[in-house]
Amino acid sequence: MTGEFREPERVIVLLRAHARTLVLPVFVVVGASGAAVYGAFALDEPWLRIAVAAVGALAILLLGLVPYIRWLASHVLITTRRIVVRRGLGVRTRQEVLHSRSYDVSLRQSGLQRLFRSGDILVNTGLDRPIVLRDLPRAALVQEAISDLMEHSRSSVAEARRQTGATPIAG
Repeated sequence: MTGEFREPERVIVLLRAHARTLVLPVFVVVGASGAAVYGAFALDEPWLRIAVAAVGALAILLLGLVPYIRWLASHVLITTRRIVVRRGLGVRTRQEVLHSRSYDVSLRQSGLQRLFRSGDILVNTGLDRPIVLRDLPRAALVQEAISDLMEHSRSSVAEARRQTGATPIAG
């Protein structure tokens, strides 16, 4: 142990994709449940009632509940040291990038995203492609916060190298 004091890692924010992605599933749930109830009472044949109710329940499950659970299961965690992206229902994927390993952060917004002040944040790590934080709310503020965290992390890594006498490898 070097006796060096490291500040503990703190959670800055836990983010999910913008909630407007749930608008269509909500309309599907309302429409499918209304159509299923109407069909169950308006139709004369019992098998048609059962079929309409089954199709309505299936639509609610697949087009309403699954997107909501997928939205809940995916999030971006930003701490003082790293960014952790978790996605997926059946197959969970986790991407993690340290602030000290990142080069730059950029913001990409479509017209609809600009209207809702959301956007895609691209974190360039110098690898093949940047890590994309998709459709985050208050994207400009998140981009600024990540840039500040990266700058602080790089300066603290450089300071630690200066204190230990380590020099960067010349190429």
